[in-house]
Amino acid sequence: MLKRFVVKKNERGVLLRDGDFERLLSAGRHYVFDPFGNFAMKTWQIDTALNELALVDMLEETEPGAKAACFECMELGEDEAGLRYENDVLVEVLPPGARRVFWKGFIRHRLEKLDLRAGYTLSAALTARLLQPALRGRAVAGLGGVLMAQVPAYHLGVLRVDGKIERLLSPGCEAFWRFNREVQVELIDTRLQNMEVSGQDILTRDKVSLRLNLAATWRYTDVLLACEKLAKPAEHLYRELQFGLREAVWVPARWMSCWKTSRSSTRWCPPMSSASWRASASIWPASA
Repeated sequence: MLKRFVVKKNERGVLLRDGDFERLLSAGRHYVFDPFGNFAMKTWQIDTALNELALVDMLEETEPGAKAACFECMELGEDEAGLRYENDVLVEVLPPGARRVFWKGFIRHRLEKLDLRAGYTLSAALTARLLQPALRGRAVAGLGGVLMAQVPAYHLGVLRVDGKIERLLSPGCEAFWRFNREVQVELIDTRLQNMEVSGQDILTRDKVSLRLNLAATWRYTDVLLACEKLAKPAEHLYRELQFGLREAVWVPARWMSCWKTSRSSTRWCPPMSSASWRASASIWPASA
């Protein structure tokens, strides 16, 4: 008896005999003499990737001409990243070692290979295309392999590659490959910032207990030096302000007696010597 198999125009298929590959099926009607029900058909949409890579490998060994005629094969090496296009529209970023196979049909597939050994910075044109993927008519897959670093105004970005500081990033947007390396960007605010050291209980030379608060204004003057020498510059500055405040409190007893009996609300400010500011020059206080 004859069995009819129908493959739609947006599909491609294979004919299976007892579950094993028999031949490829193009779009249309196919008739097979099958008195014992041994034949079956499996189809795929031509606009999606083919996951049955074993079928492609088998055709490469048995029918290499059929493979070239029916499939678009994309393969990447261990030091390559890929940009996959459909009808000249970027749709996917491929990682190293990736493999994609598509049926040839209505969609034009193209792969652009990029050598990761040549550098980890994406071009300005490619960065602009990946900057706002949500606003594109079609989403781009595989963006997890790209680090988008957007540095706001009055900030600097500290670029670290494999734990080593490489350079500073100016305000703007840059993109970096994450494949085969660890890339991080830390944002640093270069504007004046406030820091308060509150509730400090300090004992003077005359054994008088004081509870003091300190407000300081500071900013970075050398971001690279601060990040190279200090793991957490702001915490380091906070501790140095504490130490400076303690060193600055040299209150004779007669000053304290006058201060306690005064009826005015004038604040007493101990003299601050320049030696008490021992924070790194890269995060020097703006005013003391």
